[in-house]
Amino acid sequence: MKNLQRKLQIEQLNNKFEKMSILKNMSVPSKGWLNSIRTTLNMSLKQFGKRLNITVQSAREIEERESSGSITLKNLSEAAEALNMRFVYGIIPKDESLKKMIEKRANELAKDIVLRTSQSMSLEDQENLPERIEQAISEKAEQINNEVPRYMWD
Repeated sequence: MKNLQRKLQIEQLNNKFEKMSILKNMSVPSKGWLNSIRTTLNMSLKQFGKRLNITVQSAREIEERESSGSITLKNLSEAAEALNMRFVYGIIPKDESLKKMIEKRANELAKDIVLRTSQSMSLEDQENLPERIEQAISEKAEQINNEVPRYMWD
């Protein structure tokens, strides 16, 4: 039951990631989104600050913090609202999907486990054939992939 629930969660997140994937190649403007939007709207820092109920200097600092990556999500959300924009936040997998990320890690882990076992067997003069080792890796990877155990991320 847990495996079925986890598979459903993975599928649901992958659907969301797929929709967001068009953003993966989008670059952030050099001075940040807030500055780019504000200047494109021809809004002064004074006007931006007034909308946020802060000083011109504080408005400048918000833009600088966004540009340097030290702004909080709360500040970004408030600034977006002041620009009549909606702040959206997301994280997407480097490996295109959670499923691929899990499969990749399961294969790495299975290979490590099987080769470690094979090493100790060869020391005991019970070495396996390369085909059997590959089959064992494949079977172990499938088991790990289906269970997604916590030790997978150690």
